[in-house]
Amino acid sequence: MSVFTRPAVGPRRTPTAGGLWPVALCWLAVALDGFDLVVIGAVIPTISKSGDLGFTDASLTTASTMGLVGVGIGAVLIGPVTDRLGRRVTLISCIAWFSVLTIAVAFAPNVGTFVTLRLLAGLGLGACLPIALTFMSEHSPAHRNGTAMTRVMTGYHVGAVLTALLALWVIDAWGWEAMFVIGGIAGLLVLPFMWANLPESETFLEVRKEKPTGRMTDVLKGGYLRVSLGLWVASFMGLLLVYGLNTWLPKMMGDAGYSIKAGTGLLLLLNLGAVIGLLVAGTISDARGNKPTVLAWFGMAALFLALLSIKMQNEYLVYAAVLLTGIFVFSAQVLVYAFVGHLYPPQIRGTALGLAAGIGRVGAIVGPSITGALVTAGIAYPWGFYVFAGAALLAVLALATVPAHMRRAEA
Repeated sequence: MSVFTRPAVGPRRTPTAGGLWPVALCWLAVALDGFDLVVIGAVIPTISKSGDLGFTDASLTTASTMGLVGVGIGAVLIGPVTDRLGRRVTLISCIAWFSVLTIAVAFAPNVGTFVTLRLLAGLGLGACLPIALTFMSEHSPAHRNGTAMTRVMTGYHVGAVLTALLALWVIDAWGWEAMFVIGGIAGLLVLPFMWANLPESETFLEVRKEKPTGRMTDVLKGGYLRVSLGLWVASFMGLLLVYGLNTWLPKMMGDAGYSIKAGTGLLLLLNLGAVIGLLVAGTISDARGNKPTVLAWFGMAALFLALLSIKMQNEYLVYAAVLLTGIFVFSAQVLVYAFVGHLYPPQIRGTALGLAAGIGRVGAIVGPSITGALVTAGIAYPWGFYVFAGAALLAVLALATVPAHMRRAEA
């Protein structure tokens, strides 16, 4: 018999008390993840050129990878914690941890210290996204779940866009170290507002009264085994695309003959497309359903990633292709999270989102690692885009095995 007393789709929820503050604060928490998404990609060309701290292209790949290892571990471990202790205290604690250690990265004296600090900072950062998404899934009415999740995830890409813009100015003026100081200070500034204005999730408080929270193994029981495996593969592939592109796109486009500044500008455009995609994808998902929307989005992502492998002489065609790639790649990954929030009950929703995000972060490690190896071999353009298009198609195949809804009898 199922350990849960409610169907996974759950009753219609009413928003958590607190008005717009929870939405705004979760948006800011996700924006910090957007900063971290882009900051390594933004500073890699400069560090690679200068050789600061003794970095080489190979050790830069290690640095970007170890940061993601920390993020993945943090995402997996935080799920059961937030399902037991609550959304509020865990989110505040993890932002504080990430912010202090990110500032410390700027003062690293050598490659080893830099890599270690990125790993430790990642532990806190990795927890922020699944906690914020769990909170938003419970804060929104059930029929607006997709829109709520995608709208709050615009913070992820607004953070990335602002980071790319800052990089165009800050790195030349003050050096790459300033990027980490700015990111850490931004996190510290958010904390007082969170402490004063972020309530605990009402859904969490209700569930805690009725039943003990779930264990990590509950996401593999009964009908959830097939669901979890399909969603994990899709999340793996989705974050492989997100991090592979954001870490190496400037370098890849540089290898294709574009300037470093042009490559960074395309990174900015990629994330502008992501914001547009998120604003559209959630509304379509709520109207048409999670499953058909996420399948269509990954399919279009594969198409435009394949298109980027073709060298274009017209710069406007390049801009259009990168923008459209951003529209579909990044919102496809967020639609996976919305699908998770839709299929799992509140007792294990935080655990399910944490595992989806954490296993996805393995893809976030693999993406930059594979692309970094292709860069080292001198074949990242166009082969990197072939790899990315293939990953999007694999996500389509995995999601095709996941049911659109979960009935109580399947749980």
